Amino acid sequence: MSKSHRRVLAALDAAGVDYEMREETVLTKTAVEAAEAAGCEVDQIAKSIIWKGAATGAPLLFLTAGGRRVDEAQASALAGEALERADADYIRAATGFAIGGVSPVGHTGPVRAWMDRRLTEFSIVWAAAGTPRHNFAVSPDDLIRITDAQVADFAS
Repeated sequence: MSKSHRRVLAALDAAGVDYEMREETVLTKTAVEAAEAAGCEVDQIAKSIIWKGAATGAPLLFLTAGGRRVDEAQASALAGEALERADADYIRAATGFAIGGVSPVGHTGPVRAWMDRRLTEFSIVWAAAGTPRHNFAVSPDDLIRITDAQVADFAS
């Protein structure tokens, strides 16, 4: 088991939430791949999109419904600073995860978070669990609580 996946499991267990963990036989690096594997709607996939704060250099997490994209201007307004696209090296250094397996929980350092309001329309959502083959299902309310995310409109 990878260190990344172990961190996600530990974070979920420490939070005391009900979740379902799945190991897929196929890669689930994209929202479409993850939705097909889970048998759910694409928008039930909570994509962990990491941006870099232009002023602070801090990692900023935007949990976005699978079929939607982050609106940079809206996200920047929420963050209170301009955003820079985060490259793979920055994401790994800031969160401990590689692209394709970035989880909303289990980061190696602090990450401010916002959650796309669309995700709250489902009874469960699916998120990456540290690898391109592991995903977990959780209620949106629990995901908000364990990520300390602010629910907002920043995606279209």
